Amino acid sequence: METKQTVQNPILWTDYPDLDVIRVEDTYYMVSTTMHFMPGAVILRSYDLLHWEIASYVYDTLDSTPAQRLQGEKTIYGQGMWAASIRRHNGKFYICFVANDTHKTYLYQSEKIEGPWKKQNIAGFYHDNSLLFDDDGKIYIVYGNTEIHLTELCSDLSGPKPGGLDRIIVQDKENVCLGYEGSHIYKINGHYYVFFIHWLADGSKRRVEACFYADSLTGEFTGGNVLDDDLGYFNAGVAQGGIVDTPDGKWYAMLFQDRGAVGRVPVLVPVKWENDFPVLGVNGKVPQQLTAESTRPGYSYSPLAGSDNFQCQPDSCSNVHLKSFWQWNHEPNNSLWSVTERPGHFRITSGKCCSSVEHAVNTLTQRMWGPACSACVTLDASELQDGDCAGLCAFQGCYGYIAVAKDDGQYFLVMTEKKAENASAQGQPGTPPTEVARIPLDNPVVQLKLHVDFENEKDEAEFFYKEQSTWRKLGITHKLYFKLDHFTGCRFALFLFSEKMSGGTADFSNFEYSCETAD
Repeated sequence: METKQTVQNPILWTDYPDLDVIRVEDTYYMVSTTMHFMPGAVILRSYDLLHWEIASYVYDTLDSTPAQRLQGEKTIYGQGMWAASIRRHNGKFYICFVANDTHKTYLYQSEKIEGPWKKQNIAGFYHDNSLLFDDDGKIYIVYGNTEIHLTELCSDLSGPKPGGLDRIIVQDKENVCLGYEGSHIYKINGHYYVFFIHWLADGSKRRVEACFYADSLTGEFTGGNVLDDDLGYFNAGVAQGGIVDTPDGKWYAMLFQDRGAVGRVPVLVPVKWENDFPVLGVNGKVPQQLTAESTRPGYSYSPLAGSDNFQCQPDSCSNVHLKSFWQWNHEPNNSLWSVTERPGHFRITSGKCCSSVEHAVNTLTQRMWGPACSACVTLDASELQDGDCAGLCAFQGCYGYIAVAKDDGQYFLVMTEKKAENASAQGQPGTPPTEVARIPLDNPVVQLKLHVDFENEKDEAEFFYKEQSTWRKLGITHKLYFKLDHFTGCRFALFLFSEKMSGGTADFSNFEYSCETAD
């Protein structure tokens, strides 16, 4: 059976940023940022570094704060967990990250990648951290922005070790828009290597990957930029992530690239070593196509996105688990959703009144894929109450959706958008959302469709409904943007919110997902 696999970069054209990767025997594991979505801290698994599936999530809920539960108008958009470190040491997996809403550092431990995961906090706040279990039994954490700190931890990882090593190892203060961050530390062949991302102020306006190394943790770290390339894609630099070796001794860096509204996508880069220093890419460039060896030829991977008929059976503990590619927007209220009350349907019941989809509890999401993708779903809105709105959303800060709204006892099909003030990632979406189109419905059971085109940063969404056997567009073509208010790529979302009274219900069925492949 063929052991070699070949794919195009990016290897996953979907939102998996801030990557850290390890290998355990023949298996690769990679953790990625999930921000406000739950379950959180997704871990992917691969046997060739090219194809991936979801192995587990580290937590179902984090601290259940009012903002994490979307109480009132509170949210954690653009916050939550990010930039985790994954390590394996003495038979245990370790996941470490900060949450920017709680300003805490979290450490999870498990003997199995599937969990269960034991949670604790590390005293202090360690931005974009990376753990190092050194050969002498000491444990360190590297972290920071612009000034990169190295701090020795207590043996139980409860916090900094009194009297332990604590120093700045690298500084990046001149000629930068964004100083060094996204730390990843390794000890390889007796040398210590730390990888960073930063953004030069030289007019290039793109991210760059850097590496520094030293012979000891008390010595001088020297180095510089090791990759400055955009994969031929709109000056979007490929940077930030971890490195990993293969069983046969090859090395790769798993980095990411900003690709507009779809999010930040994983890119695999070959690594060679010259005079004990890493050389990334081929002649300084990220290869458009690459081949890697599979440790389990013929393995069939579970999809990272997909369709769902919502036929879910309870497990031995009477718990119901959705397919792993679904995530909730914030922490769900498990008493207000079901896939068993009406088999074959995902049912949401509203539990509060709110003004928009961004504050709706139990919104169910999954990642979109480039270069283009579509989703369609059947919505039974017959149990909506006046002031309710339920439908299919291109979910981000500057969102758009097609939905059924009920007003004065009448059902309407509506298309609504929330425009962005500008194209800058720093700029916020405009407010409030605007209803662009509205038509009356005779039947509250309707098929909805959302198509999104990310090709060449087009980043446009179109909304359709099915009339007899024909898909008809409703409203306008909606422009999408990646912005820091949510800090995630656009997602498909099934939602219900109530503006006047809680208690309404929406039933979704036959969710169909399709992707268009690149030429």
